[in-house]
Amino acid sequence: MEDHRRHVVLITDGDDYARKSIEHIANEIGGRCISLSHGNPTTLDGALIVKLIKKASHDPVFVMFDDSGFVGEGAGERALKYVASHKDIDVLGIIAVAAKTRQAEWAKVDVCIDRDGEITPYGVDKYGLQEMDKGRLYGDTVYCLDEIDVPIKVGIGDIGKMAKKDHYENGSPITKKAVELVLERSGYRGRQ
Repeated sequence: MEDHRRHVVLITDGDDYARKSIEHIANEIGGRCISLSHGNPTTLDGALIVKLIKKASHDPVFVMFDDSGFVGEGAGERALKYVASHKDIDVLGIIAVAAKTRQAEWAKVDVCIDRDGEITPYGVDKYGLQEMDKGRLYGDTVYCLDEIDVPIKVGIGDIGKMAKKDHYENGSPITKKAVELVLERSGYRGRQ
């Protein structure tokens, strides 16, 4: 039976740095970025984001969600949960982005990539520096990630930043490595 679902990567960051980085990476690997999903915080609801995903010319489709530091479930997380649970969407993985918040908002991640591009079982902070907790990432749009079953959750520092090591003018190498890991671990690379 043929799978008609759209293949999507969810990203828990939506500021201008994230948009520029994700647009660049999507273009480079032949995917599509829903640029309208960017915002700090997210302003589009899940139903509209699904419509935009379905209009994308091809997969994989990259979608950004951001709660802008809101504690608890914000608009970005509500939209993310809607998209992740939609019957027409196949979530290949989630790129969970660390933030400066420490108000008990954390999620379990499978692996993290630090700002030097090293894969680590330890969490990272927004600067891409390794932390002491294994498999845990603190952020502002990660509250609901433990409820979502996907092939892989990759934690990274603040997209497009990390002491300029992930700047889009340098090709956002840390974010790109996270995208490649999601595509590889989800098995999507082999399906193209």
